[in-house]
Amino acid sequence: MFADIVGFTAWSSTREPSQVFTLLETIYHEFDQIAKQRRVFKVETVGDCYVAVAGLPDPRKDHAMVMARFGRDCSTQMRVLTKRLEVVLGPDTADLSMRIGLHSGPVTAGVLRGERARFQLFGDTMNTASRMESTGSPGRIQVSREMADELVHAGKGHWIKPRSDKVLVKGKGEMQTYWLEVKGESNSTNGMESSASKVKTAQTDSETSSSGEGHTTQMVMEEEHSEVADEPSVVTMGNKRLTDRLQRLVNWNVDLLSRLLQEVIARRQTKGTAPDPEEHLSGLEKDILHTSENSLAEVCEIIKLPAYRPEFKLANPAAVLLSDEIIEQLRHFITMLALMYHDNPFHNFEHASHVTMSASKLLNRIVIPEDVNYQRKSAKAIASDLHDYTYGITSDPLTQFTVLFCALIHDVEHDGVSNMQLAMEQPHMADKYKNRSLAEQNSVDVAWNTLMQPEYRNLQQCIFTNEDELERFRQLVVNSVMATDIFDKESKALRNSRWDKAFHKDPQSLPLSEEETTNLKATIVIEHIIQAADVAHTMQHWHVYTKWNERLFQEMYRAYESGRSAKDPSEGWYNGELWFFDNYVIPLAKKLDECNVFGVSSDEGLNYALANRNEWAAKGKEIVDEMVQRVKQKSP
Repeated sequence: MFADIVGFTAWSSTREPSQVFTLLETIYHEFDQIAKQRRVFKVETVGDCYVAVAGLPDPRKDHAMVMARFGRDCSTQMRVLTKRLEVVLGPDTADLSMRIGLHSGPVTAGVLRGERARFQLFGDTMNTASRMESTGSPGRIQVSREMADELVHAGKGHWIKPRSDKVLVKGKGEMQTYWLEVKGESNSTNGMESSASKVKTAQTDSETSSSGEGHTTQMVMEEEHSEVADEPSVVTMGNKRLTDRLQRLVNWNVDLLSRLLQEVIARRQTKGTAPDPEEHLSGLEKDILHTSENSLAEVCEIIKLPAYRPEFKLANPAAVLLSDEIIEQLRHFITMLALMYHDNPFHNFEHASHVTMSASKLLNRIVIPEDVNYQRKSAKAIASDLHDYTYGITSDPLTQFTVLFCALIHDVEHDGVSNMQLAMEQPHMADKYKNRSLAEQNSVDVAWNTLMQPEYRNLQQCIFTNEDELERFRQLVVNSVMATDIFDKESKALRNSRWDKAFHKDPQSLPLSEEETTNLKATIVIEHIIQAADVAHTMQHWHVYTKWNERLFQEMYRAYESGRSAKDPSEGWYNGELWFFDNYVIPLAKKLDECNVFGVSSDEGLNYALANRNEWAAKGKEIVDEMVQRVKQKSP
C-alpha cells in the first residue's frame, strides 16, 4: 500500500515546521496503531507518503483482504483526525485527505548493507502500487487488476468497482483499475467499533513562542465512542448558526489568542503594572465610543511601544492560568465575530482565520540578528539590542495579540462589494466615514463596540488594565485595520511616505529621537505584516493562491450578476491579476525583506509571489475561462 496526503504541500506552505511535524506524527502514529492491530508491516514513510505491506515478513493467504481493510481504516481515521487537528493546526486542515493505492505481487525484500541500513522492498510490484496511488483520487482507494482478482478469489468481489476510464501507467501502458469500497464496520486502533480519536494538545511551557505558535505539541489520543458525522453539526445563536467547520475555526482562534493573553498577563506581572481604577477605564472606553465616528482620522504616524526593561526576560506565561470566565468570554466574542461575517465566497470568517494564521506565521518569522556580540556584552545589553533589532515587536505580547486580533476582525460585516459600491448603496455610511475606507471603518466600529459590551468585562480587563495599554491597543487596532484598505490613494501615499522616511533616509536626518525612530519602524512593520497576511494567498503555494483567487472571482461575479457591480469581472481578471502582482504583491514582499527583521525567511513570500505570477501569466487565461464556466453553472 502507498498512501499520500492530498493537499499536503500547499497546506505545509502556510505552516510552521513544528506544525507540519505535528500533523505527520499524529496521523502516522495512528496508522501505526492500526497496522499493529491488522498485523500489517509498516515499511517506511517518505515525506507525507506512508508505505505498508501484508504477507511480509511472514506470508499470509488473506493478505489482500487485510490490506483492503487496512486501507479503509486509514482513510476513515484520516477524516477523523484532520477534523480534530483543525482545532490545533488551523484553517484547511480538515480539507486534507488520503489517496491510497493497492497492488498485489512478488517483491524482493532485505536489508542493504551500509549506513542507516533498514529493511527495504524492491521490484515492479512496488512501482505499480505507487502508480495506483499517484493516479488515484482524493479520499479513495484504487487497486490494480491483480489486487482485484485476489479479492474476487477471496469472495469479496462486491468490494470493488471498475474505474470508468483506464489509467496510463509509465512502462505498462493503459491499465484497467478498480475503486475499493470495503463493506462492514471500520475498526479503530483499540478494536472498538465506530470509535474516533480526539486530539488534545499538551504544550511544553518553556517553548511557547512570542506569537503563541512555536510551542512543542504532544498529541494525546483519547477514545470517543461515537461516529464523526458526515453532515456538519451546527451551533445556533438566535436565527444564525455556525457549521461544525466554523466552530472548529472558532476553537482554533480561541486557543491561539488565549496563549497570547497568557503572555500579556505574564509580562504585566513582571513589570508590576498597576491597574487604573475601573471607573477611569470605563470613562475612557466611553470616550472612544462617543468620539470615534471616523476611525481613519485616528491613524497615527508613530505608535509608542514599551521600552525595554531587564525584567521582561523573567516573564513566565506557563505560570499564568486564564480564568474560565475569560476563556468563555473570548470564545463567545469570537463566535459573535464568526456570526457577523457574511456568507461571502471570499470575505468570510474562513478568510479572516487564514489571515490570522498568516499574520501569526509572520510574527514567528521575526528573528534575532546574527551579528550580536554575545561574548563582549552583558546579558542586559544583549537583550536590549534584540529588543531594538525587532523594533520592540517581539518584546510586547500586547502588540502581538492585537495584530492577530486585527487579522480576525478586519473584514467583519464585509458586504461582498467594493467601497465605491458600498458608498452608493449606503449613503449614510459614506457620510459618516467621509466616503473613505467604509468597509474597514465599519469593521473597526462593529468589532470594537462588540468587545466593549459589559458581558466581556473580564476579557477587556485581561487585554488592558490601564490607560496606556488601552490607548496602545486602540491605536494598533485602528492603524492595522485601516492599512488593509490598499485602494485608498491618500492613505497609501502616507504609508509610502512613512516607509521612505523610516527605511530609506539617513536616520541622522530625521527630526526624531532614537526611540521615536524605532517606534516609527515598528508601526510601519506592523501595518505591513497585516497587509501581507491579508493577501498571503498570493505569496503561498500555487494551489492556495488559485483557491482564494477563484473565491474572490466568485464573490465579484456574484455582485455583477445581482446588479451590485457594473463590470463583468471576467473581462479584465487575467490582466488585473498580473497588475496586482507587479504593483502590489511583489513590491510588498520586497518590503518585508527590506525591513530586515524576518531574516532569510523573508525570501519565501517573494519566491512564491514570483512563481505564482509566472504561472498565472502562462495559465491564467485558461483558468479564467474555467472559473467562468464553473460560476455560471452555480448561478440560478
